[in-house]
Amino acid sequence: MEDFTFDGTKRLSVNYVKGILQPTVTCDIWDEIWNFQAKSDDLLISTYPKAGTTWTQEIVELIQNEGDVEKSKRAPTHQRFPFLEWKIPSLGSGLEQAHAMPSPRILKTHLPFHLLPPSFLEKNCKIIYVARNPKDNMVSYYHFQRMNKALPDPGTWEEYFENFLAGKVCWGSWHEHVKGWWEAKDKHRILYLFYEDMKKNPKHEVQKLTEFIEKKLDDKVLDKIVHYTSFDVMKQNPMANYSSIPAEIMDHSISPFMRKGAVGDWKKHFTVAQNERFDEDYKKKMADTRLPFHFQF
Repeated sequence: MEDFTFDGTKRLSVNYVKGILQPTVTCDIWDEIWNFQAKSDDLLISTYPKAGTTWTQEIVELIQNEGDVEKSKRAPTHQRFPFLEWKIPSLGSGLEQAHAMPSPRILKTHLPFHLLPPSFLEKNCKIIYVARNPKDNMVSYYHFQRMNKALPDPGTWEEYFENFLAGKVCWGSWHEHVKGWWEAKDKHRILYLFYEDMKKNPKHEVQKLTEFIEKKLDDKVLDKIVHYTSFDVMKQNPMANYSSIPAEIMDHSISPFMRKGAVGDWKKHFTVAQNERFDEDYKKKMADTRLPFHFQF
């Protein structure tokens, strides 16, 4: 795998780590990931893919920087926030980035709770988890896989719909992911947020994050953070929109990394039959939890 080079057509291969589909390069270094040594002042942002990760990273860093926008423009997202389990030939590894980064570090993962390196819990690290309603999450992930050669080809929308429901996508089942972190939130220092709440009342959620991070920011700074982390502003920010990644890896002409950021866009993709099938499946898989999701406003 070390010799792999993206040529705009090939994609990374995938395999399983403890039943969870991952790029083979991640599987190859799994022991290193599992044994990663967190520090007590690490802040971890965890999400299922395409659930508002980049958005949350940008908010958190601006809170840490007390609204210093220029500081957040020092480097692209993937360089500012080590992505623990990620390794892309030509772009390096999240583990190496994390080891080289001075404290306090803001780290990122998409791992389900049961695959989280144990040191994060042993060191009692603060963890922020963001969950997004599964219908919009599925649509966003589908378009992301279309443009991202570091993930498997998603196939047709109909094929992807079935694979997503079956949990046969990288990072596994959405249902198990959101439930696993939800169950863990009361036992550890985990702030559990919802993408839809962040869209509906961004200032309220930014305030929540500020308190969790134990910062005191005045109203003016909070408003500034809300503005600079709005979808339209971030979409134009080359340090946040992943446009710095080579086109051989992420082809924004197929679908932009920051596509719509909307709630309810799933209605333009799901057929009536798919929606009924999804709802039936959702009811079964979520019967054992009181997790609340909003599918539209």
